[in-house]
Amino acid sequence: MTNTPLLDTIKTPDFLRALSDEQLPQVADELRAETVSAVSVTGGHLGAGLGVVELTVALHHVFNTPDDRVLWDVGHQAYPHKILTGRRDRIRSLRQADGLSGFTKRGESAYDPFGAGHSSTSISAGLGMAVARDLDGRKNNVIAVIGDGAMSAGMAYEAMNNAGSMDSRLIVILNDNDMSIAPPVGAMSAYLARLISGGTYRSFRSFAKQLSKKLPKFFQEKAQRAEEYTRAFWTGGTMFEELGFYYVGPIDGHNFDHLLPVLRNVRDSTEGPILIHVVTKKGKGYAPAENSDDKNHAVARFDVITGAQSKPIANAPSYTKVFANALVKEAEKDSKIVAVTAAMPSGTGLDVFEKAYPNRSFDVGIAEQHAVTFAAGLATEGYKPFVAIYSTFLQRAYDQIVHDVAVQKLPVRFAIDRAGFVGADGPTHAGSFDITYLATLPGFVVMAPADEAELVHMVATARSIDDCPCAFRYPRGEGVGVELPEVGVPLEIGKGRIICEGKSVAILSLGTRLQECIKTAEDLNAHGLSTTVADARFAKPLDEELVRQLALDHEVLVTVEEGSVGGFGSHVLNFLANEGLLDAGLKVRSLTLPDEFTDHNKPDVMYEQAGLAAAGIFDTVLSALARVELDKAPKLA
Repeated sequence: MTNTPLLDTIKTPDFLRALSDEQLPQVADELRAETVSAVSVTGGHLGAGLGVVELTVALHHVFNTPDDRVLWDVGHQAYPHKILTGRRDRIRSLRQADGLSGFTKRGESAYDPFGAGHSSTSISAGLGMAVARDLDGRKNNVIAVIGDGAMSAGMAYEAMNNAGSMDSRLIVILNDNDMSIAPPVGAMSAYLARLISGGTYRSFRSFAKQLSKKLPKFFQEKAQRAEEYTRAFWTGGTMFEELGFYYVGPIDGHNFDHLLPVLRNVRDSTEGPILIHVVTKKGKGYAPAENSDDKNHAVARFDVITGAQSKPIANAPSYTKVFANALVKEAEKDSKIVAVTAAMPSGTGLDVFEKAYPNRSFDVGIAEQHAVTFAAGLATEGYKPFVAIYSTFLQRAYDQIVHDVAVQKLPVRFAIDRAGFVGADGPTHAGSFDITYLATLPGFVVMAPADEAELVHMVATARSIDDCPCAFRYPRGEGVGVELPEVGVPLEIGKGRIICEGKSVAILSLGTRLQECIKTAEDLNAHGLSTTVADARFAKPLDEELVRQLALDHEVLVTVEEGSVGGFGSHVLNFLANEGLLDAGLKVRSLTLPDEFTDHNKPDVMYEQAGLAAAGIFDTVLSALARVELDKAPKLA
């Protein structure tokens, strides 16, 4: 290793490709240190990126990116990739307002050929790119890097099955860092991987195939099977061979002597779809990450020396924790309660439930579709499944929600975490659409608590519902600090509540914007506008009696929700229109998340910009009233 920093000389991968193989370990060391330093400032996904540092360097050194397309599945591991592809000067803006995305993003760089955020999409997208290349008569490579966890999703196998039936040249790199599906990786496996990926072996194999064609069909098939299984005996990968992929590996993903020859061999290959099995260690090279239970999958800002994360001082428990503890208490009373999650036990709080009831807790992996139908099967046998999945990930199982749950009226209970804006994870992780896509389904009960105490009651409510599916949604982060009830009490289905009463303006809130609505009412009252605030609690069934009362008794009705256009407000407007309650001149405004994909920022800033903080609600009321004289009056700060 030289004393001159090499990373400083790499503006784009072109500069990296000008370096010798012997210089790459130094580049990897510097890249790893830069990644740790950057994430210590911004927070983010650390362990995944550290695990692919050598692989990232090798890919950009061997392949001619961006003409050769490299797709990073999910994108958690893409920080080193961003540093090497002209974004090092902005890496400390990662996940910050107006800064770099925490995932790959097409609009950010030509080196990001496909946007990521949800897992298991890279092989499908890569195959599409490979077919487009073939149709255009181009010769560039397409490389999809996918983790072993993402391979648990059915979509990955659907893509591989399709790719295996085609001749398009596609390279899939299986980054195996958790499942331990590989045999021991060492000199012999590296030698075999280099041998079978090389031109000599592939030429001999091609010659043997041509020779076998002159034999009767029976012997052709036997010869092909013999070659496949002989190779599989030494290297593994029979499953991938059966899907039509040429399997290479396993190889050490941290050893350039193993990586570079294999990558060059497959780069120069004319073989159809190829899978390279690379074994890595998540958090590699940074002891605090290597030693943590989750390998520092996602971290807040931290001290580089100790790895200690600087979490904000908690004034109230998080909604996730409140849900988890409430579910455990309900399970103490009901042995039929079971919990299901899709590879997010700690993120959804179900690790707490698992400790209390390990035999009643099920993590099905990154397989949301399976999770929903699995829960439906449990429900048919009299169990009470709570399916805890982030709002953005539940979207992946919508067909199963409709056909396997709703049509059959099965009492599956959906605990929807990360509702609304989620901050630094941006638009791919925002919980924008669940009210809209669930409340449109016949017979579905959809709830949203205004605070953490209400969440406890909604867990109890969900437990009590045995004749239809239901869902309750709650945001990321801390609650508002209200006192929690000892036990949850089931709410009356489809009934909201009045928080404070007035005569001129009515604000009907669904979810945790209620506190902002109360602040708005206080300011409006101070300006002589008597204001009612109501908490809907239920998006479906709608409290029609409450909505009718608010419409008849007030001049203005404003609905407020942390969801997209087409959700709660649309249901309210539909009811008002059908009941003729708009005919008397009632002024109605519906406040929702913007009809756009909103870039990452701090959640409170995002809600303020969306007009869903107190000041925005205040301005909406004034606009509806057209009270010019109040336009100059003091407004909320």
